[in-house]
Amino acid sequence: MPSPYYTPHGGLPPQSDIITDRAIFTEAYAVLPKRVLSDIVTSYLPHWEKTRLWVLARPLSGFAETFSQYIMEVQPGGGSDRPEADRDAQGVLFLTEGEMTVRIGGAEHTLTPGGYAYLPAGSDWTARNRGAATARFHWIRKAYDAVPGLERPEPLFRHDHDVPRSTMPDTDGRWATTRFVDPSDLRHDMHVNIVTLLPGASIPFPETHVMEHGLYVLEGRAVYRLNNDWVEVEAGDYMWLRAFCPQACYATGQGPFRYLLYKDVNRHAALPFRALAQPSRRGRPGDRLKPRRRRRDRIA
Repeated sequence: MPSPYYTPHGGLPPQSDIITDRAIFTEAYAVLPKRVLSDIVTSYLPHWEKTRLWVLARPLSGFAETFSQYIMEVQPGGGSDRPEADRDAQGVLFLTEGEMTVRIGGAEHTLTPGGYAYLPAGSDWTARNRGAATARFHWIRKAYDAVPGLERPEPLFRHDHDVPRSTMPDTDGRWATTRFVDPSDLRHDMHVNIVTLLPGASIPFPETHVMEHGLYVLEGRAVYRLNNDWVEVEAGDYMWLRAFCPQACYATGQGPFRYLLYKDVNRHAALPFRALAQPSRRGRPGDRLKPRRRRRDRIA
């Protein structure tokens, strides 16, 4: 049975194709249409065998990005015993094709299409494709923002089909969110959810909030409002939204419109330019304000 989640397979468009496309990059948002995820933009990672990937998002200087997002493609027998090089990086895997076996804490978990895994920062995990087909999955990474007095979250394995959808009020179930992590669990500082809108449903107002987003369209079609623009998107397209970028949408296809959504949650806004009152050698305490040196953010 084919997977319901769209995944790129690479290749190159024919020479007869026109260049004009829906690819957009602005200060507020970016759109990567599925056609641009070709062989020419794949990458490789150390300690991963029989694996290539597409980088969808990464921290950029001058932008508010806190995360990276990859689409991984692992051939049978491939994978890694040393997948994560950054001990501060937590990760979420969401499988769209094939199967992957993740080993963590002495236990093995086999992900099939729709499978979700949360992998805490500093955990020793491995990932192997023991199946007969190519495995493809999203890997979302973020430096964990630890809080004194809060324990770190434990590994979590779920499946799209087994998690009840939370419907939005007064929508008759036509707009719903699959939340793999309990929103009240403050140990988590990021969420990766799936948003579902049935044909004709909409987000009927411009959402504007501090949460930056990565949105990968798993199924369906929609017209999406991004800042001041309306953009038509379909399965396989990726959108990155900067913090405070207005967003809304209408589901326009004949089937459900579903997208994998990343967002930051549950943490104070960082205040890197605080000024602390320092005692002055020539006067009273507080006569001079000495700014604290800005700490370079550690971003995965």
